[in-house]
Amino acid sequence: MKEKPIRSEGKKRRYAGSALVYAAGYFVLILMVFLIIVCNDFQGWTRFFTEHYANAIFVAVSVFFLVAIIYCYYFFEDREMLLKAGNTLLLFAIFVLSTVLCYVFGRFVSVYARPFALFAILCTFLLNRKSAIFLNFIYSVFLFIIDMYTNMVVGGVMYATSELTADVFSTLMLGFASGTLAVFLSERVKTRLGLLATGVILIFPTCLVVLLLKLPELAGEGWQSYVVPIGWRAFGSVVSAVIALAAMPVFEAMFNRLTSFRLRELTSSSAPLLDKLKKDAPGTFNHSLIVAQLAESCALAIGENAELARAAAYYHDVGKLKAPDCFTENQSGYNVHDELTPELSADIIRSHAVEGYDLLIKAHLPRVIADVAREHHGTLPIKYFYDKATRLAGEEADIKDFSYYGPTPRSKIAAIIMIADAAEAATRAMKDRSPENVERTVRSIIEERMDLGQFADCNITMKELTTIKETLVDALSGVHHHRVEYPAIRFNRDKKAVEDKDA
Repeated sequence: MKEKPIRSEGKKRRYAGSALVYAAGYFVLILMVFLIIVCNDFQGWTRFFTEHYANAIFVAVSVFFLVAIIYCYYFFEDREMLLKAGNTLLLFAIFVLSTVLCYVFGRFVSVYARPFALFAILCTFLLNRKSAIFLNFIYSVFLFIIDMYTNMVVGGVMYATSELTADVFSTLMLGFASGTLAVFLSERVKTRLGLLATGVILIFPTCLVVLLLKLPELAGEGWQSYVVPIGWRAFGSVVSAVIALAAMPVFEAMFNRLTSFRLRELTSSSAPLLDKLKKDAPGTFNHSLIVAQLAESCALAIGENAELARAAAYYHDVGKLKAPDCFTENQSGYNVHDELTPELSADIIRSHAVEGYDLLIKAHLPRVIADVAREHHGTLPIKYFYDKATRLAGEEADIKDFSYYGPTPRSKIAAIIMIADAAEAATRAMKDRSPENVERTVRSIIEERMDLGQFADCNITMKELTTIKETLVDALSGVHHHRVEYPAIRFNRDKKAVEDKDA
């Protein structure tokens, strides 16, 4: 009961800290807008602040409201986003990069060549689709404010701040449409080539938007007025995807973000840690492959990120690299634990969770994957060595000396891997792997972990646990299905059956 106020105070401080970061982000955006004013007219930029100071105030207030709306959105819809300063820094970094590039292309190339979709694509992959849709709307209004009040070059003409032109509203609609379409087109993209293809596909709907927006000019200027804007819009659509491809790895590294692209790279068999696991601990590697398959199926069944579940499962036992021969799946006859005390054996076994976390952090892998490596055994007891110590001592051993260090799973992905890890190992050790026995084993594993409070911090529901159980039973029955016994014969060169003496 005493911990709740402490946690509450801690969160209040973190929310206050995030508000300060948003305030700093606001000043960065305002500074950027005013720098755009300077860049537009090096000699006469002071006139904007003297003769049009009301516009400068309007810009500052408008941007303030946009930033405040973003903060309120996350405060009410996704407070976890506010608890990490890195998330806020990432958001404003995307804002700055996208705005600068849109300004450069609009000023020196064409307003229709702007990479409007860049902001939405980066938000989709580095944040999430829901946030990307909302933020793209805010970003479109932000660009509109710049166009209207900072002497932005529009259509090759420098407009005064007091002028209201159709081109400005056209770019507002074009930016909003391009970004929104980009979110839905790129949502299910899993490869970098697929993202490039998205940029190409984006040409057609965005060019149609340009066509419709410039329809009033058809009577006065003829069809020639369409060709150049449409050409530049096609260029801008492709450039948005190309720049996103170039920027994504930088954002992934700087802010330790997980995208579908990076997840696929991490789960490649040529990834350094996986390659080392395959060579030094082949039994653990093969076990991790099966657990990954099971975790992916379970994550899909309950609506979690299946790719993240697979990647986390690949690395969940990477801590065993420190002493691979101390784990059963990597042993071939000799068991080092026969010569060790139960207490020392338990220390070696339970250390692999913490060592895996340290190894993954040192290798700069995403924190969420490292957390799973540390949490996938929670604070469970190591039954084998606890029982061995009890029998040797003739009295009940201290359970704390034979339990994992924890913490317990704090995400549903970690809970899935905790269950799948134990279920795979237990099923592999069974002689009778009938669906009934597999179901009984998996149910027992889940119930025991519930009794020991292992799921208290991950908000997983009974319905989801039931779905996980059913998914694992179906999958494990397929992985460890019954096979017929092959006859002990082989065929010689004459294709005649002879007895196989080696069988």
